[in-house]
Amino acid sequence: MQKSQVLLVGTAVALLIVLLAFGRTIPRPEKGQKAMPTAASMSSGQDVQPISFSDLLSSAKKKIPAEKLLLINSWENKVVRGDVKNQQIAAYKALYATWDSLNQLPVAAYYLGQAAKLENSEKSLTFAANLFLEHLQHAPEPGIMKWEAQQAIELLDQAITLNPGNDSLKIQQALVYMNTGEPMTGVQKLRAVVAEHPDNVEAQVTLANLAITSGQYDKAIERLEALLPRHPEEAKIYFVLAEAYRSKGDVKKAVDLFQKCKELLKDPALKAEIDGYIKSIQ
Repeated sequence: MQKSQVLLVGTAVALLIVLLAFGRTIPRPEKGQKAMPTAASMSSGQDVQPISFSDLLSSAKKKIPAEKLLLINSWENKVVRGDVKNQQIAAYKALYATWDSLNQLPVAAYYLGQAAKLENSEKSLTFAANLFLEHLQHAPEPGIMKWEAQQAIELLDQAITLNPGNDSLKIQQALVYMNTGEPMTGVQKLRAVVAEHPDNVEAQVTLANLAITSGQYDKAIERLEALLPRHPEEAKIYFVLAEAYRSKGDVKKAVDLFQKCKELLKDPALKAEIDGYIKSIQ
């Protein structure tokens, strides 16, 4: 379960355990990207205005050496003049590599995204989307974060069009919405996944998490109790169901479920974390 899929679970200790125990479930680029963050800085939601790329680019250009600026300008001209798709892709990738070497990650991700759109492959599109998601957790201001979220959503849209059966991409996109100021859009997308594939564990668990966050403990319990018989080996279901019961006040039931969750884990350190958490709630 990604950090952003937690949204949620009651205490910092519980959150830590979920992060440690369940890892990531949505594919990332080959180099390995960090999970998208929970977005406290986006609490104003849709009121946040995204920065324009022209403003972002202008600001970045003021921070780089003159010789690098000349190189970048030459590649930008090649993009404009290029009338062959492969030439444009090469120019965009050169711009990506140059900006990446200058540690201007949002600008670099933009150019890789432009190349991915032209390549129009699911792999390149999701890789570029994840570059934006990786930097989301380091965005210095909400406007940049919102812009990065929009870029990731656009890339994921194109990837989903290419592979409409990939529920992982749909869930990932829903999580971007939920963590960057548009929770109801994310919820609607998750519900669409569940409507088509009721046994999708990640979507069901994320919706249950959201129900816990909003105090709808019975709804979370009902959802997970229905899911559990079909996926009795999924530790994350036991964990989040336990959190729902704990939040409702049924500590005994929660402890039983945490114990079952622990039995499914192989890592001794994680088992110890669960034991510590059980002691803290009894």
